[in-house]
Amino acid sequence: MQLSISASDPVSSIRALETNVARVIQGKEGAVRLAAVCLLARGHILIEDVPGVGKTTLAHAIARSLGLAFHRIQFTSDLLPSDIIGVSIFSQEKQAFEFLPGPLFSNVVLADEINRASPKTQSALLEAMSDHKVSVERKRYTLPEPFIVLATQNPLEFHGTFPLPESQLDRFLMSLRLGYPPVEDERRLLLGGGVEEVLENLEPVMTGDDLLALRERVTKVQVTEKLVDYMLALAEKTRQSSDFILGVSTRGLQSLYRSVQAYALAEGRDYAVPDDVQRLASPVLAHRILLKRGGDLDAARRAIEGLVASVPVPI
Repeated sequence: MQLSISASDPVSSIRALETNVARVIQGKEGAVRLAAVCLLARGHILIEDVPGVGKTTLAHAIARSLGLAFHRIQFTSDLLPSDIIGVSIFSQEKQAFEFLPGPLFSNVVLADEINRASPKTQSALLEAMSDHKVSVERKRYTLPEPFIVLATQNPLEFHGTFPLPESQLDRFLMSLRLGYPPVEDERRLLLGGGVEEVLENLEPVMTGDDLLALRERVTKVQVTEKLVDYMLALAEKTRQSSDFILGVSTRGLQSLYRSVQAYALAEGRDYAVPDDVQRLASPVLAHRILLKRGGDLDAARRAIEGLVASVPVPI
């Protein structure tokens, strides 16, 4: 087992996490970096792409690299909220009802194919993702820290699926796309016989305490008032423009702010720059907005990119 790296050297710690995940997600350094930034920014990740490009593998690799309690939940149409939160059963010994926690009581939860569950079951995640607590029969239970949801969904399959409502999408800090790997990486994958064995033997490189310490370091990254005004201007434009039905929420703006701080730390800086905002605007904001003309996530990403290009950059 590789030793955990101290959070006193944040860049080395983050590089170790990225390198470990990249052992199974090859040729996708950009997506791996964004996933690491999302973890540092206290966020949940929605990985949306076609089948077979490594969505679940990425989630598994992150979970294994963190060395935390992990649970995979395969979302299906007959999955009930109690199947993930837990149930209260009557204990003959104690002559009282006793709560048995469900798989949601883990540090890292993989919600595989989340859009296959009914809206009722999807909504059971809302409180957990925003407050890190769940309510059962008038009692609130605290989830372990850190608590991270990694969800996957296929945007092209509609039969037997339930699209996530805007309130649910807003709980995810980022929406990531992996895409097909470069040809050379795909060739290496074929000749190497796949990554299943590498994934199975992937060792943790970061502890939960390391991640919490890194998150604390993220909050110390400086963001100037001009940069804050820049982010506000981007959000305001989505709210005022006739091209948008739904603009960026305050939660979305807070997510962008934290992500910018986390990205700067991953780049070895203790201050954020406009390039950080421009790099992160699309993955953080695109899944939170609705276009008047409709369209999928790709259309929303293009709209955000166009908006970023139209707002003056602070000097």
